[in-house]
Amino acid sequence: MDLKANNYYHETIYFTLIGINMSAWTSSFPSLSLSSQDSLPQLSLCHLDNWALITMVGNDKKSYLQGQVTCDVVSLEESESTLGAHCDAKGKMWAIFRLFNHNQGYALFQRKSAVTTELSEIKKYSVFSKVEINIADDYLFGVVGEQAQNFINSITTSSDNVRKTEYGSAVKINDQQWLLAITHANLDRFLASLDNEIVKSDDKLWDLFDIKAGLPNIDSALVNQHIPQALNLQAVDGISFTKGCYTGQEMVARAKYRGINKRAMFQLSGPAPHAISPGDAIDRKVGDNWRKAGTFVCGYHYNDGFSVGLAILPNNLDEDTQFSLPEMNDQLWSINALPYSLGSE
Repeated sequence: MDLKANNYYHETIYFTLIGINMSAWTSSFPSLSLSSQDSLPQLSLCHLDNWALITMVGNDKKSYLQGQVTCDVVSLEESESTLGAHCDAKGKMWAIFRLFNHNQGYALFQRKSAVTTELSEIKKYSVFSKVEINIADDYLFGVVGEQAQNFINSITTSSDNVRKTEYGSAVKINDQQWLLAITHANLDRFLASLDNEIVKSDDKLWDLFDIKAGLPNIDSALVNQHIPQALNLQAVDGISFTKGCYTGQEMVARAKYRGINKRAMFQLSGPAPHAISPGDAIDRKVGDNWRKAGTFVCGYHYNDGFSVGLAILPNNLDEDTQFSLPEMNDQLWSINALPYSLGSE
């Protein structure tokens, strides 16, 4: 199945599961045309069409989720969110998500293309617990830019990092990114409340902010291929090494305490004739030859032929290693500094 057909398949399955027919309003969230030299919008509202929520409610929701994921669910306060991952028994990730309290339960914000697989895996043992797990019908939007915080303050009265609004939930990602989960019933009212001057965009702009923040995710192309440390989950507080047992915990802990992980996620930039997709390869120069170095997690393509992306690479690369896209070895890419330290594995 080619990429276009694969995306169409996941789109069809997703909307069938949650029962939503997309309306004409989505056309008011276009792709913004940005060059690599342009300043980012001070405030933009992104329609997160390529993202989804899995929700979990029921008396056993906390204990069930605690035994499934890398983050500490028990200690998560209602006013906070956390990154986390769901792994198989070998520590390979089915999903990376942002977890937060939502509608008397939990919500796991993650990439839509992998959500049907993740739903099946995370529900696998739910028959033994009082818990209900579904794909939510919430509409997802991202508020980005230096004025993002002011916008959120204008529609909420709380100062928490996870807030209830009259439209749904607001979740702080960082100083320039907030997630809005708008309930199905409140979508029209939310859209009508927006200032006509607000810049609207599709979720490619959200991807760019994620890349700049070094935030990992897993699309369908990367499902069940890597342990959490290969995508820097330990560096962005997505792994608790003290919470106790969960699926894949032994392998994740071994990667930390025995130093067996040999990969990390890096931010790179360089020339590209087209957009970078999850799963695309990047090469490195070895002697006089070029060899595959790793795999892109995500990318953003500027209108001047420049791209930036996150890629999984060996974590012991020499500082002078040269990179390029396959069959473009005369046009070099470079590694950019992440906004956090990789620290200890």
